[in-house]
Amino acid sequence: MKIALMDSGIGLLAATAAVRRLRPDADLVLSLDPDGMPWGPRTPEDLTERALAVAEAAAAHRPDALIVGCNTATVHALTALRARLEPGLPVIGTVPAIKPAAAGGGPLAIWATPATTGSPYQRDLIENFADGVTVTEVPCWGLAEAVEHADETAIDAAVAAAAELTPDDVTTVVLGCTHYELVAERIRAAVQRPGRPPLALHGSAGAVAAQALRRLGEQPAPRAPASGTLTVLLSGREGALPTAALTYAEGRLLRHAAAARTAQ
Repeated sequence: MKIALMDSGIGLLAATAAVRRLRPDADLVLSLDPDGMPWGPRTPEDLTERALAVAEAAAAHRPDALIVGCNTATVHALTALRARLEPGLPVIGTVPAIKPAAAGGGPLAIWATPATTGSPYQRDLIENFADGVTVTEVPCWGLAEAVEHADETAIDAAVAAAAELTPDDVTTVVLGCTHYELVAERIRAAVQRPGRPPLALHGSAGAVAAQALRRLGEQPAPRAPASGTLTVLLSGREGALPTAALTYAEGRLLRHAAAARTAQ
């Protein structure tokens, strides 16, 4: 089994690590776009064009499924990606985990990029899945960029700024950008208030990985041999994981697979 994941940068690491944990025997293809990142400030048309190019680079390696490991790309490009690649290649998007978060009752906060915060897309998700729950949309200025570059000072500053915008009574935080899952525990520490119940965090990586397996009719096999290889594409060129990826546990988890791929 071969599963591809795409994003402009290392936000796809959380979903990649989730796939690796569920199926250590799966070959992985990571398709990034360092020549075109970041995608967030681009127009929807330009972003879709970049996403299609990155997806087609991954598709050339004949994966069995493609995960769009980016909330922004899912919002703007998922329809075009599915029109181009399906039914031959199943395409799985990434949606903020608002529905399971709201099931806990709230109040909840949705941490997302400034472009996504307040967008019709996110407002529709809130209306459809969080009816009756108090929701605060929190724009996280610069956090995705800081995570992408593993800039510790900038991460701390961006997390602190977003925490200041998060109401004290929030019991749940939805991580509405895949980059944020890489610093989930730092977000938890910043938002958790003394004397309050333990904060619940909801990311999308696990659900996306599980959905990819379901689309393929496969089952999780976490004890399968760790034989899966890793191929990294950088704007279509085969390369190595960005150095910043190894700053995070999710990136280090892939190091063994990268070594196996190089040894072939």
